[in-house]
Amino acid sequence: MTRLFDLIHDKSPLTLPPAVSVKRACEEMRSHRRSAVMVTHPDGYLIGIFTGRDAIWRVLAAGKNAGKVTLGEVMTNSPATISPYTTAIEALRLMTIGGFRHLPVIEKDNIVGIVMRRDFRSEDLSRLEEEDEFWQHLR
Repeated sequence: MTRLFDLIHDKSPLTLPPAVSVKRACEEMRSHRRSAVMVTHPDGYLIGIFTGRDAIWRVLAAGKNAGKVTLGEVMTNSPATISPYTTAIEALRLMTIGGFRHLPVIEKDNIVGIVMRRDFRSEDLSRLEEEDEFWQHLR
């Protein structure tokens, strides 16, 4: 069974404080080639997440000024997180149920990485589909 720690592709995710503007965050995302920002408290613990999808839906499409709006205003507060010792299938299940593509990996309040849906192996994705079909037939 695949453990999540083995799949973490990004073990040094981009982190920024909530007071940073969305424009600056997007510039950082582009320069670091990241699709998400972990928004952190000055003490280093995770308080939110901001993704490229958030930039489109919560900022651009909402007509907000990316240079003035801060991450703290448009991030997903207290995002779902997962332990690096969880199985890949459990992480995929959480992502599917929650409808998100990025999942922060946390160990003892420390950010150890982020997994994205594209990080999972095809056999993990197939197993999740098989489980979903099984449960649908039981209903």
